[in-house]
Amino acid sequence: MTDGAVPEIRLWSGEHAAAADVRLWAPDGLPEFRPGDDLAGILAAALTDDPHGLTHGDVVVLTSKVLSKTEGRIVAAPTDPDERDALRRRLVEQESVRVVARVNRTLITENRLGIVQAAAGVDGSNVDARELALLPEDPDASASALARELRRRTGVTVAVVVTDTMGRAWRTGQTDVAIGAAGLRVSIGYDGAVDRQGNELYVTDVAVADEIAAAADLVKGKLGARPVAVVRGLGHLLVGDDDDERGSPQRARDLVRDSASDLFRLGTAEALAQGRREAVPGRRSVRRFSDVDVPEESLAEAVADALTAPAPHHSAPIRFVRVAGDARARLLDALRADWETDLRADGHSGDVLTRRLSRGDLLRTCPELILPFVDDSAGAHDYPDPRRNACEETMFTVAGGAAVQSLLVALSARGLGSCWVGSTIFAAETTRRALDLPPSWRPLGAVAVGVPAEPVPPRAPRPPGDAYMSVE
Repeated sequence: MTDGAVPEIRLWSGEHAAAADVRLWAPDGLPEFRPGDDLAGILAAALTDDPHGLTHGDVVVLTSKVLSKTEGRIVAAPTDPDERDALRRRLVEQESVRVVARVNRTLITENRLGIVQAAAGVDGSNVDARELALLPEDPDASASALARELRRRTGVTVAVVVTDTMGRAWRTGQTDVAIGAAGLRVSIGYDGAVDRQGNELYVTDVAVADEIAAAADLVKGKLGARPVAVVRGLGHLLVGDDDDERGSPQRARDLVRDSASDLFRLGTAEALAQGRREAVPGRRSVRRFSDVDVPEESLAEAVADALTAPAPHHSAPIRFVRVAGDARARLLDALRADWETDLRADGHSGDVLTRRLSRGDLLRTCPELILPFVDDSAGAHDYPDPRRNACEETMFTVAGGAAVQSLLVALSARGLGSCWVGSTIFAAETTRRALDLPPSWRPLGAVAVGVPAEPVPPRAPRPPGDAYMSVE
């Protein structure tokens, strides 16, 4: 600090310190701004009277709350905590265009400026307890108007950066970023430049307006009643009125990614909603698998998900058996023998027989094999007449089918491919005998599991057509 009063930071870099000397300070004595105040006049007087003065190439950095107050973006609010919170939630909804995520009671939204932040910028700090502040309507336009007016009143060409505080994805804590800017390049692209080691840079684009905003907050602070700072030494970033705006971004809005190029376009709520919509269409029959091992915990988790499927009479009749090693070879040999007997009985022989039998190779070569069963002794009612007993069996079969489908979807959600085949249904006794299973376990086919050999696109929705009808 200098002069014992004005917070100041000096930064310098490299061997030629004078060429890269940057100074930042925040003047004391600014008033509590209110709607209708002459912001440009107040700042012009305060900054020219400051011991540091104001000179060509300075960057004036002010918190957005100053604009919110002087531009009347202040909303009267009740002092009752519950009523105040209810109003804040309504204002957040009003200022938002979409909800990105909900974290406990915090709502992360995209506001009308395109900025993604907590509560759409609706804020109750550094305002009267009976007020809430909204972000400025157009911070870039406000910054431009302020820069012009400061030049008119002081004869000095300055740039203006308007800041707001927000968190960052993947980082804890908050920092100030630019939400409005005028008179300077907000970013500098280094594509095509070569570093000292001779490496060409390709995607480096430095958001200097955000760096200025964060640096200025070091002297402004949050509690010191210093909402404005001046940054000196960055005159090379300033642009004139006749500069080609297309060649150098000059608005803070230019730092906002549009959704088409945003790598994290979906917020939590949107991603979850899309995942739910795509869960069932994303389940496809996969018959070619890679050599990548299937994580054992992924299998167990998928089975646990499948067991949440509904079942009759509050029962738990579904069983899943992972078949591997000698048990798999023993089972598949027995199933093949049964299947060959059936095919020969149907009149198949020669190449046709061989080709039909080869379809079972999927269950031999897949990385994992899961057999689903319904245990008819685990909750099914025993009725005195055949009709209801048959209906009971059908009901438990439907429950088993729901569990199998849930398993297939759960596997797909974990990036695993699967293919359900009905082989064990046609050889129930053989299956139970080969695996030494109870007689009440009724097989529901077999599920081949593995990591898909190639990407599996979701299935396009099929129009319901005649499969869906309404009866009134």
